This record gives sequence, C-alpha cells and structure tokens, in this order.
Amino acid sequence: MYDNQSVPIKSDRDIVIARQHGRTYASKIGFTGGDLTLIATAISELARNIVEYAKQGEIVLSSIQQGGQAGICIVARDEGPGIVDIVQAMEDGYSSRRSLGLGLPGTKRIVDEFEIVSNSGKGTTVTVKKWLR
Repeated sequence: MYDNQSVPIKSDRDIVIARQHGRTYASKIGFTGGDLTLIATAISELARNIVEYAKQGEIVLSSIQQGGQAGICIVARDEGPGIVDIVQAMEDGYSSRRSLGLGLPGTKRIVDEFEIVSNSGKGTTVTVKKWLR
C-alpha cells in the first residue's frame, strides 16, 4: 500500500499535473500500458469537470486491496454548485455547458467501479476504482 496523494485542482495546468501523478502512482501499484492510459484519462476527465464547474477541488489517489487484488481509487472532490440531476448528467451527450457531454459517462465506462454523490450548493464527490487484472 502506498500513501495517499492529493493533487489540488484549480487550473488546466493542475489537470496535467494530476494526470501525471496518477500515471506514476498507478504504475507503482503495477498497472501498465493501456490501463495506465485509462487511469490517466479518467483523472483528466474528473479534474476537468472540477475546473469547469466548481473552479477548484482536489483529486485524491490511493492504493486499495480487496480479496488479494490490488487497485487504485481515485476521488474527485469539490465544493462547487453540485449536479442538479445526476441521472441526466450520466446520459451520453448531455452537457450543461454545450460540450460533448462525454466526461462522466465516458469515465464510468473505463473504470471498474463508479460512484457519484452530489448535493446542490455543496459540491460533488466522484469515486472511481480500477483493479489490476
């Protein structure tokens, strides 16, 4: 198990930093190749949502174990306006900002576990897990 890493997110530059930290952290756990790319992509999408909608927040990386299997847990947390309709936000093509709307549903497809909790006016926390195969 490795120490948790927290990356503050406030700008586009922080998205790149979080992505790099995530790749390095995941490689220490044992992820390689395509899985490293998927993990970096998930981090990038989650961090971009923080910058776009909440202006600031954090990405927390942690190593996890379950039944002898290793993995990575990525938590994206902010204290922004929250998501009014999570079901709608998880639909392909939906965007409240005229983007392609691929972020959250796309992220859900490339990880093994996905959970989102959001409270209007209080922020959003997205927790994703990817397991070593």
